[in-house]
Amino acid sequence: MEMKPILLQGHERSITQIKYNREGDLLFTVAKDPIVKVWYSVNGERLGTYMGHSGAVWCVDADWDTKHVLTGSADNSCCLWDCETGKQLALLKTNSAVRTCGFDFGGNIIMFSTDKQMGYQCFVSFFDLRDPSQIDNNEPYMKIPCNDSKITSAVWGPLGECIIAGHEGGELNQYSAKSGEVLVNVKEHSRQINDIQLSRDMTIFVTASKDNTAKLFDSTTLEHQKTFRTERPVSSAALSPNYDHVVLGGGQEAMDVTTTSTRIGKFEARFFHLAFEEEFGRVKGHFGPINSVAFHPDGKSYSSSGEDGYVRIHYFDPQYFEFEFEA
Repeated sequence: MEMKPILLQGHERSITQIKYNREGDLLFTVAKDPIVKVWYSVNGERLGTYMGHSGAVWCVDADWDTKHVLTGSADNSCCLWDCETGKQLALLKTNSAVRTCGFDFGGNIIMFSTDKQMGYQCFVSFFDLRDPSQIDNNEPYMKIPCNDSKITSAVWGPLGECIIAGHEGGELNQYSAKSGEVLVNVKEHSRQINDIQLSRDMTIFVTASKDNTAKLFDSTTLEHQKTFRTERPVSSAALSPNYDHVVLGGGQEAMDVTTTSTRIGKFEARFFHLAFEEEFGRVKGHFGPINSVAFHPDGKSYSSSGEDGYVRIHYFDPQYFEFEFEA
């Protein structure tokens, strides 16, 4: 079924997020160490590092034309980098750890959310990069407070009109990027939402939750469409750009890992059929829970990363998977 995966070794601590740029030639990785790395996805060669954070880095994003990279860290900062040179272009200081971050479709507006900790509540901040004074004065044009449960994952919705945020309590909110108001609110998960990833055309998205499921939603209405069930918390889920496939990654909580062998730990990436909600394939390889999965934009490979500090790029022939359904 599969070629030997490409193994990327470069992080000393567990990996928190991996992300391809739009073309898919680059893969960005961030971890519980302070160094942000970028790799050539075709051969796993390390292209460079972005140095400047002093704590774990929770999130990373690249803009549409891969000019800029955005990272959020537990060192209470969100950082804007020049992708090519690795130069730090802006450092936005916050009162608590930055958990999620992202560029809007045009790459002009960034959003990031901060954790509820040390007496500070969770906020989502919006900056317009075309207005240097916002950056210089560290004054976002909008800051939305989240009083109830903190945001644990967030992405920009279609056309950059809103952001879709998943919360610690399992709620999903759509916040207007213009007014900050909650446009839609649903609660389909019973526990924390760990990850949200959109489809290639941004019409649907998949959530990964601690409640042992991943779910599919309509990005405009937040209408719940499908559920993919497992027996372990799901840390990350991604939608294939060209097949009806969803890949899920997870395992048990990090603190329980030492007590179980990899066989019992269920550290495989798991493939589900988007329409039938059935699992049809698993790929082994990690020595700990998988924290982040991502499909290559061409759909011919996917990457997974985890507590073991490795990133694995798997090339597979989805035709083989198609064949499994015929039987």
